[in-house]
Amino acid sequence: MSERTDRLSVFKTYKLYVGGKFPRSESGRVYEVSDSKGKWLANAPLSSRKDARDAVVAARKAFGAWSGATAYNRGQILYRIAEMLEGRRDQFVREVADAEGLSKSKAAAIVDAAIDRWVWYAGWTDKIGQVVGGANPVAGPFFNLSTPEPTGVVTVLAPQDSSFLGLVSVIAPAIATGNTVVVIASEKAPLPALSLGEVLATSDLPGGVVNVLSGRTAEIAAPLAAHQDVNAIDLTGADEQLAKELEAAAADNLKRVLRPRADDWSADPGTGRMTAFLETKTVWHPTGSLGASGSAY
Repeated sequence: MSERTDRLSVFKTYKLYVGGKFPRSESGRVYEVSDSKGKWLANAPLSSRKDARDAVVAARKAFGAWSGATAYNRGQILYRIAEMLEGRRDQFVREVADAEGLSKSKAAAIVDAAIDRWVWYAGWTDKIGQVVGGANPVAGPFFNLSTPEPTGVVTVLAPQDSSFLGLVSVIAPAIATGNTVVVIASEKAPLPALSLGEVLATSDLPGGVVNVLSGRTAEIAAPLAAHQDVNAIDLTGADEQLAKELEAAAADNLKRVLRPRADDWSADPGTGRMTAFLETKTVWHPTGSLGASGSAY
C-alpha cells in the first residue's frame, strides 16, 4: 500500500459560546476573518440581536449559582481554566500571531502573559473581599461590616487590538468577583475569543458564566447597552463615538459603566477592574448587653 502524500485540510468551524453550548448565529450569517496581510483565516459567526438576548438570558440564569459559590471555589475553577489554556498554548500562539501580525516568539510571550494573568486573578478571588471590605469603626454599640458583592450580568466589549491578553484582562476580573459576562469579541480578530469558549466549556466553569459573541461590535452592543437585565457594561472595545451612544443607552436602567481608556495590557493590572463591578453592602448589628454591669460583646 503506497503512503498517502496529500490530503484535504479540515477547516475549523468557529461557533458562538452561549449558555455552555456552541450555537451558530441565529441569523445564519458569517463574516470573513483575515490576518494582518489580508489572507483569509476563517468564517466567524455574525451575531444578531437575538443571539445577544439569548446570551443575557444564559448569563442571568447562571448568576445565582456563580455569585453564590465560595470565593475559594471560584478560584479553583479559574485556575483550572489556566491549566486548560496551558495545554492548548500552541493553538493560541498560532491564532494570536495570525490575528495581530506577530512573530511566533512575540505571540508566545503574549499567550504566556495571558495565562499568567488568568492565574493571577484566580488567586484574587478569596482576597479581594479583605481588601475592599471589612469592619468599620462606628460610635455606638454596633458592629458595622462592609462586604463586596457582584454587580450582576456584565456586557464586556473586548479590546479590538489585543485579541487574547486584552481579552483575558477584561473577562477574568469580572468573573473572579462573581459576575457573569456577555463578551463581544474583537470584531477584526475574534478567533482567540471563540477558541477561549472551547476551553471554558471543557473546564469546570458552569455554562452561562461566560458567553462569547462575535460580529459587528456596534450592532451587538446597542441592544445589550439598552437591555434591562444587564447590570453593567465595559466599553473597552468601543471607539469614542460608539461609547457615547452606549453610555446614553445604559443610563436608562442606571447600569454601571466602565469607560474606554488606553490600557497597557502588559502592565500590572491592579485591582481596578475587579472593583469596577462590585457593590458594597454594609450591615449594622447591635452588639447587645450581657448584664447589669454594662459589659457588651
